[in-house]
Amino acid sequence: MDLPANISTLQRTDRWIGAPLCAILTLLRRIFESAGPPGPRQVQRILFVKFAEQGSTVLAYPAIRRAIEMVGRENVYFIVFEDNRFILDVMEIIPEGNVITIATQSLFGLVAGALRAVLRVQKIGIDAVVDMEFLTRFSAIMTFTTGAKSRVGFHTFFGDGPYRGDLMTHRLLYNPHLHTSQMFEAMVEALTRDPAVLPTFDFTPSVNQPLARFRPSLSEVAEIDALLQRENPRISSAPLILLNPNASDLLPLRRWPPLRYVELARRLLERYPDLFIGFTGAPAEAASNNQLADEVGSSRVIPLAGKTTLRQVLVLYARSEILVTNDSGPAHFASMTPIRVVTLFGPETPALFAARSPNATALWAGIACSPCVNAYNNRQSVCRNNLCMQAITVDEVFEKVTHIYDSLKRGIPGN
Repeated sequence: MDLPANISTLQRTDRWIGAPLCAILTLLRRIFESAGPPGPRQVQRILFVKFAEQGSTVLAYPAIRRAIEMVGRENVYFIVFEDNRFILDVMEIIPEGNVITIATQSLFGLVAGALRAVLRVQKIGIDAVVDMEFLTRFSAIMTFTTGAKSRVGFHTFFGDGPYRGDLMTHRLLYNPHLHTSQMFEAMVEALTRDPAVLPTFDFTPSVNQPLARFRPSLSEVAEIDALLQRENPRISSAPLILLNPNASDLLPLRRWPPLRYVELARRLLERYPDLFIGFTGAPAEAASNNQLADEVGSSRVIPLAGKTTLRQVLVLYARSEILVTNDSGPAHFASMTPIRVVTLFGPETPALFAARSPNATALWAGIACSPCVNAYNNRQSVCRNNLCMQAITVDEVFEKVTHIYDSLKRGIPGN
């Protein structure tokens, strides 16, 4: 997610304004909200709150599926920042009209958009909310103010994370040993339990979860073929490996040193004379990413950053053999297509955040200070030198990519 509002400003606002607001709302809850009848509560409409990071929304697919089983597709809703609704539309899992967006051009716009969203949710009559944000106050406040009778979210029982009051009816422990996708699934399942027994409940998350799938139309495939042909008339139907050098500005520590992509590209092109390399990226990354493509110095490199829509990027993945990327949204988008994905992890761990696709491979150096960002520290780090990413060598990535590519040429599935 690329927010115009400064990320650190939002984090400070969440801390210094969000914390006292949570305390005030907690007091009001204890005065005015009754405990409710014992036992599981019946729900008819479920709302998910997941503002940012479209990759996490892909990981939420099994949880959304479970909610649909419980109340029907037309009764599942989602609140998301405006810039992040794209992936929900691509997954086609809930009606487009059930996606409620909040603009983020400024802090004032953010607050105004949040108020409009809450009013709409109250008008719809949502009776269950699942707060999938990791211990942020803003999401807890919004979840509470919807007026839903059932509210699922993470709670810090012993001060083991940022304070955000006591605003949930179904309070769960954040489990740092459970994959994010499984944790989201458990949150929905918690709605079927008596809130009085939580956070303890006898649910074992699925190991083999359903995966979101993207299926481009024939016209979309033809459109991407035409784009590639315009950018490099020599490519025809030649194999294509994609490199995505930049992670989102949300966490710059996730970036692999950019010049290593240049070296990786040169070695792959030398190894495979029929191969083409594409450099991808968002419009804001176009200048730097396309410069890296130029530095490779080969006529078989195609600079694609900023030249595709987000949907076209997914079609491009479906046409290509392998994607090499930092830990970011594209790794999860690609998991919805047949492409093989090699994701480079550093400040976060693949044990929690890796794509669930069997076509995905994670490379992680595992040095002592990694991972350094998590739900408990509000995904902030004192690190200013990402040694964890620098520890992943070009040799390691080259070896993994060539192994996968050679397997593909031999018709062997998987990574």
